[in-house]
Formats: sequence, structure tokens, C-alpha cells
Amino acid sequence: MKRDTDLEASIVAKYAAIESLLNERTRRLWAATESRAIGYGGDAVVSAATGMARVTIRSGRRELARGVEATGRVRRVGAGRPLSEKTQPGLKEALEQLVEPLTRGDPMSPLRWTCKSRAKLAAGLTRQGWKVSSTKVSRMLHQLGYSLQSVRKSGEGASHPDRNAQFEHINAMAENFLRRKQPVISVDTKKKELVGNFKNAGKEWQPKGAPEKVLVHDFPGDSLGKAIPYGIYDMARNEAWVSVGRDHDTPAFAVASIGQWWKMMGRRAYRNARELLITADAGGSNGYRARAWKLELQELADELCLRIRVCHFPPGTSKWNKIEHRLFCHITENWRGKPLRTFEAIVDLIGSTRTAAGLRVKARLDRMKYPTGVVITKAEMSRLKLHQHEFHGEWNYQLRPRNS
Repeated sequence: MKRDTDLEASIVAKYAAIESLLNERTRRLWAATESRAIGYGGDAVVSAATGMARVTIRSGRRELARGVEATGRVRRVGAGRPLSEKTQPGLKEALEQLVEPLTRGDPMSPLRWTCKSRAKLAAGLTRQGWKVSSTKVSRMLHQLGYSLQSVRKSGEGASHPDRNAQFEHINAMAENFLRRKQPVISVDTKKKELVGNFKNAGKEWQPKGAPEKVLVHDFPGDSLGKAIPYGIYDMARNEAWVSVGRDHDTPAFAVASIGQWWKMMGRRAYRNARELLITADAGGSNGYRARAWKLELQELADELCLRIRVCHFPPGTSKWNKIEHRLFCHITENWRGKPLRTFEAIVDLIGSTRTAAGLRVKARLDRMKYPTGVVITKAEMSRLKLHQHEFHGEWNYQLRPRNS
């Protein structure tokens, strides 16, 4: 599928570059040449990319097979059918009204809430009294500058006025810690996964005609529960720890995962560490508003005798967190197309994630219970050794060990 998409995109680009120089005959021969170069399925790919009818492309291939003669004539005398746009004035405008009903036509158009395929557009025009085929619709759409497009995620909503300043603060803080060889970690919870014999997005190589069989529906009642992968990514060493929880995604679970990373990986790597920098999202179990998050971090600082500094990304900017594109995307790629049937299988798949850049991942199943709804009082908060930074102290703060 990806190969066909890439081929179609390549042909679209080439066709756009030379279309104005081609007449009917040279266009047909060029399309036939491209189709013959692709091989099996070439007619379909070229037709989809250019809007030319497959019968036209086949005709061009027959001409190539007979041998192309140098001639100034485009077609034989008297051949050809007059263009639909000439015999039916207003056809293109009617097509545009169907494609973009909100701006050019009736907002109550029957095609407003349906998939605008070539066949449905042709049927819509036919109901209005026009004589047109789906192939002709495709050709007119290309002429009008339309192409098949998916939606693009680009709107982030309103951004905080100090968004860029916070990014710069996080970057400066991370550089300072790395220069002093103090640990810097990026933390977050990956998307929760239903555990069971369910379909997992993506494809992998299997014997032809023998795909793995999974359940038709992903009903939670048929699952073993939900896996909650909480990741800790070490920015300096390109290493990661993932605790796979099976209870609740709470601040206690998040900080317990950080503690596991320190005991299993961090302590040996940073024997002279006196501080730890954590970069985290603004919300979730490690959100800056969560009292339990700060209380749990205080207890971790006391246990490890480390000063723990935290920098949160501004709200709505979680995709900039390093862990998203340094760890989570590679985990998703590693288990694509594989049913996540057991918690142990999820741990094995995460732990076997590797990249050409040298990423190394360790994972472990966390069987502990983490109750929700824990209330942290103001009195408990007052006992924290919490020091807020002058710049957005709610996002940037430090917890010092109370026994130091």
C-alpha cells in the first residue's frame, strides 16, 4: 500500500511538471510509458494519479507495442468526442458546489455528510441532470486543483504567552544538568492498552494467507485488564525504563516508576549524582497541579537523598516531551501488528525495543495496587521542602531531602 502511495505521489509530481506541454497523444503515450515501467497494476496507479481513463492508458500501451511514429497529428481525422465541459456548460461549477458545499453551494447538500468518492460525486451530478462518468469527475477534479487528502493535526488551541520562555528555561536547565553530569529524565504515561486477543494496529510479515487471528470486537469484558506503561527516558544515555502497571495511573505509580528506574539503572550510571532533573507534561499523574505528585516526589527525595528539580511543559505541548519521539514511538513500531495477549508479552515487547541510534529499554510489570481519590491536606503540603523557581514557580520547582 505504501509503495503504491509513493508511486502515485511521484507520478503526480511528474505529471504536474509536464502536463502543460503535452497534447492528447503525447499525454497518452507518456502515461502508457509510466504504466509499463511500473508493471502489474501500473494502469490503476497512473489513472489514480493523473485522472486519465485506464482505457486511454491501455490504448497508449498498444501504440507503444506497435511502434510510435513521428507525426504532428494528434488523432486520426474525425476522431474524438467533444469535451463534456463544452457540450454541458456549467458542469465544472456544479462539481465544485458538491465538493465544497459550505463555500460554493448549498450547506444542506446531500453529499455534505458523506464520503465524496468519484462515484458518489458522479451520481450526485447525474441526479441534477448532468451526463458524466466517475472517470470524467476524476479528471475535472485534477483540473480544478483537488486531490485526495487526509486531515492534518495542526491546531493546538490557545497557547500560553510564556510558552516559548518555558521551553527555553527547560532547555537551559537540561543543558546545565548534563554539563555537570547530573541525570536528566523525561517522563510520561504511554497510551493505555487493552490486554487480550485483540487487533493491534500495523502490519508484520506472516506466511501468505495466514494472518494471526484475533477477536472481532475489542470489548473490555473480554480483556485481562489494561496495561499502563509509564516511561522514564534518560536523555544523556539514550536509555529507558518502563513500568507496566495494571491498576491505576496515579502520582504514586508515576513516582514509584521513577524510583524503580533509579534503583535498576540510574544509581549505577550516576554514582556521583546529587540532583535529578525531571521534565514532565503539565497534566496527568505527573501534572503540576497534583498535590500527590509533589508529596510522592518529596518522599522519593528523602529516600534517595537527592534534590529533585521538576520542569513542566506548558499545557497543550505534550508532544514536545522528549520521551514521545525518543521512546514511545519506537515501542509502538516494535509491537505493530502483534496482539497484546498478556501483560508478560507487553513487557517483553517493550524490553526488546531497540533503534539504530542505540536506544536500550528495560521493562518490568508492576503488580502493586495504587488507589485513587487519595486526599492530600494543606498540613501535609506545608511539611514539604518545596522551593519554587522565580519564573513560573507552579511549573518549575525543587524538592530537597528533609533529612539533609
